[in-house]
Amino acid sequence: MGKKDQEQLSSSAAHFPEHGPMTEDGKEILLQVKNVDITFGHGDAAVKAVKNASFDIYKGETFSLVGESGSGKTTVGRAVIRVNPCSAGEIDYKGVRISGKIPKSLDREVIRNIQMVFQDPAASLNERATVDYIISEGLYNFHLYENEADRVQKVEKIIEEVGLLPEHLTRYPHEFSGGQRQRIGIARAMVMQPELVIADEPISALDVSIRAQVLNPMKQFQREHGVTYLFIAHDLSVVRFISDRIAVIYKGNIVEVAESEELFNFPLHPYTHSLISAIPIPDPKLEKHKVLYTYDPSIHDYSTDQPELVDIGHNHYVYGNKKEIEEYKKIRETNVPVKSIKITDNQEEIDRKIDESEEIHAADAILQHPQGDTGNPLLGVLAFIFSILGIIMATVFLHNRYVRNYRVMKKGAIIGFIFKAVILLLFGILLILAVV
Repeated sequence: MGKKDQEQLSSSAAHFPEHGPMTEDGKEILLQVKNVDITFGHGDAAVKAVKNASFDIYKGETFSLVGESGSGKTTVGRAVIRVNPCSAGEIDYKGVRISGKIPKSLDREVIRNIQMVFQDPAASLNERATVDYIISEGLYNFHLYENEADRVQKVEKIIEEVGLLPEHLTRYPHEFSGGQRQRIGIARAMVMQPELVIADEPISALDVSIRAQVLNPMKQFQREHGVTYLFIAHDLSVVRFISDRIAVIYKGNIVEVAESEELFNFPLHPYTHSLISAIPIPDPKLEKHKVLYTYDPSIHDYSTDQPELVDIGHNHYVYGNKKEIEEYKKIRETNVPVKSIKITDNQEEIDRKIDESEEIHAADAILQHPQGDTGNPLLGVLAFIFSILGIIMATVFLHNRYVRNYRVMKKGAIIGFIFKAVILLLFGILLILAVV
């Protein structure tokens, strides 16, 4: 171990304290992410997936991290459980650094206190193990039971709390539906009695009708055991109703952090505005006339004035340069909610969208090939030999949307016409030469 590693190791405590640092308003800070950079690769091939990310998670709350695919949400979550190393900054749990080199005793406490529920319930469960062993594995590793009877009691209790039955314990993961498998994953995490659970899009792979079967047990655990959640998602319609605070991340940058209702009433950063405008409206007529706001990062000029995450009041943080922050403050100080969803009443705009929709549907209809539309090369040979018949047949195929057959016959007929024209031309030249 090098000198640098020894210094890092000595800077971290061997065990967690009973409580983390407190805020001025009496909230306990359970997790702190401080100016974290996460980089993959080296040299010219290095990619900085997360840039200067900072946020706090208070004990007992649901803190959501939202953004589009590839924005760095899961990367941050995996850094908290020490899977992804931080290239800069640090992550503190109860005021103790858990990123980088830490003592083995502390590493075990991290595993014990911070659990993760994964996005894919099929890939995250061992298909060769029974549900009983999957849930008990953490109990075995940390010996969190007095005897076999105590272990069985804990497993049966937790399986019932997530809405499954004790007889399911002898079965294997492939015998369950997606929602049931995800509840097994929740039971595996909760049986450890963790203080912090990182839920990495736990409902995105599930049908809308069964998402409540996963979210309800999670909220129940929070009420009964005071569990804290870092909820990673991209569906803001769900996040709004389960979160206490929300952080929005875009291409590795945290662009806005606020309480749930504050963020939805005052979405100040343009990217947040675009995410909220994309939430579907239950009314199909309103949804049809909704105007989507598309975020364009080129609207920002950061060439001279560099942006940073700033508190503009109301515990609301926004990412921007000095000019943008002043504009955000003015909007917030008016205390007038920002409308992110706009319904157009312009008939020309409506007609244009209808025309675009019809064009898309027409293109989709052409791409839907009938069963016999194989584009058999023999059709091209037939069109080559009988070119006029080939053109007629190609027209018939096009009319009936046999696009592949149409293209083959059209190509064969055109080549056939060209070949026959060349033959006739050569024959004419030879005939002229013979007469002369």
